[in-house]
Amino acid sequence: MKNLLVLIVVVNTLWTIFSCDSASRPNLEIKHTPKALLEHEKAFPKGIYKISENVHVAIDYGLANSILIEGEDSVIIIDAMESNETAAEVKAEFLKITSKPVAAIIYTHNHGDHVFGAVALAGKDKPKVFAHQNTNYYLDRVMTEIRPVLSKRSYRMHGITLEDEALVNCGIGHKLKHGKEATLGLIRPTHTYKDSLAIKISGIDLMLYFAPGETNDQTIVWYPEKEILFCGDNLYQSFPNLYTIRGTSYRDPLDWVSSLDHMRKLQPKQLVPSHTLPVKGKDTVLAVLTDYRDAIQYVHDQTVRGMNMGLMPGDLAEQIHLPAHLAKSPYLQEFYGKVHWCVKNIFNGYLGYFNGNPSQLLPLSPNKKAFKLAQLVGGSEALLKSAQKAIEDKEFQWALELSDYLERLEDIDKSSVKAIRVKALEHLGSHQSNPNARHYFLTCALEEKGLNLFEEMHVSPDIVKTIPVKATFKSLTVSLDPVASADVTKNVCFYFPDTEETFSLYVRKGVAEMKNHKIGNPDIEVNIKAQVWKEILAKLRDPLAAFASGDIDIKGSKTELIAFMQMFKAAEDA
Repeated sequence: MKNLLVLIVVVNTLWTIFSCDSASRPNLEIKHTPKALLEHEKAFPKGIYKISENVHVAIDYGLANSILIEGEDSVIIIDAMESNETAAEVKAEFLKITSKPVAAIIYTHNHGDHVFGAVALAGKDKPKVFAHQNTNYYLDRVMTEIRPVLSKRSYRMHGITLEDEALVNCGIGHKLKHGKEATLGLIRPTHTYKDSLAIKISGIDLMLYFAPGETNDQTIVWYPEKEILFCGDNLYQSFPNLYTIRGTSYRDPLDWVSSLDHMRKLQPKQLVPSHTLPVKGKDTVLAVLTDYRDAIQYVHDQTVRGMNMGLMPGDLAEQIHLPAHLAKSPYLQEFYGKVHWCVKNIFNGYLGYFNGNPSQLLPLSPNKKAFKLAQLVGGSEALLKSAQKAIEDKEFQWALELSDYLERLEDIDKSSVKAIRVKALEHLGSHQSNPNARHYFLTCALEEKGLNLFEEMHVSPDIVKTIPVKATFKSLTVSLDPVASADVTKNVCFYFPDTEETFSLYVRKGVAEMKNHKIGNPDIEVNIKAQVWKEILAKLRDPLAAFASGDIDIKGSKTELIAFMQMFKAAEDA
């Protein structure tokens, strides 16, 4: 029985926060910091900024802004920070302005830096929470199904493990304050909408509009009386993230352009983004919105034009640059998104991964290509010397690419390869003025030096409560080991008496079918409370105690259940 409990704990598929003990964290050699990156901090000076007599925005208390709208007898908050800790600091500042209760919180979209401080901002109040109807779907997806890969890449991109010398800022804010000490306080949306929603709270009339752009659940908030537009992440003081290197579903540039056109038609006097400073003055706002949409359309149109001419993604990324009048705009500098990345993503969005070159239709595997390249240059040692020479010649990108092949060769000194990678990554990262690229390079350098982003896990108990049981089962299906389950046919049914839910996992030779009802005659049946199940998966509850308390009951072969659960392995345990 104890072995079963240990194996259940292994199936950890909930979103977690990774951190590393600072005492054991390796050091980086940072020999350069771009001046432009230092200067860009002027885009998000920390403080509470008054937009009108009843509207204030908190900037740089976390990565994203939080906005206060004061009504007759209560307040509305737009966006809720990334953690209870950052939100508590903002809450204290808002209380200096007014002590009126929080009647509503509006999420502009699902990203963690906009939702995970809601509990602290709400305090003892019970606010209505408004969001687009897609928001819950994306929250569940990033917290369960793709949590391992997305969390790891997010930690690299935002530089969460980096010290201040390496992490200058995140381009749209100083720092994403996540880590072991952060607690996450999500309140699920209580009111959702499809296209638009008019709300009136405490004498304040607002319009919520669906405006897909950086996300497919983006909400913009229009305050017609004051002619103030709260635009979420559809505009900030940087070239937009039409593609983010942490990974995301396709962000359709034309949808983003359409949303910006909608924002232009509203003719706001003030534009308040959820990152960086507000934009004031109707003419200025219109000019900024127009340049922003033109830049997005330009990159889209020129990418499609090049595709139709037969150009490959790499060629397009090298050739497409913003026209001069857009390239000089302070709102289109590449401090968050990069044209290079966006071009490739647009190509992929239209045509998929295959670039059209027949040599890439059925290419050699990376391992075979590494072996062939080593043969071509005279063997593994010759390839290693070529990479070392590239470091000496300060061709750091070439050295990094060669090291990819060297890592796949068995007859090579791996410590020498690691040294090449560290030097290349440190140099490339240090010289990047784009924070996302800088952080990704430098964090990967730390990983080469021994940092393990999966080393320590931290899950907020409050977050576990908000995750639907169904989402945990969806994440199990993508954790199935295809080798271990290749010859297995097994049907296990889980009953959750406290939520009156039933879920089945039916493994059929490499595929786990999930249904939210009983399938046929199960081989094994498990009766367990939903919160107990989620806390065991998140390693917040001792499974032995759960069995002792009678919260878990098994009908069927315990040995077979052990083998069944062993087939599901999260990324950290694979």
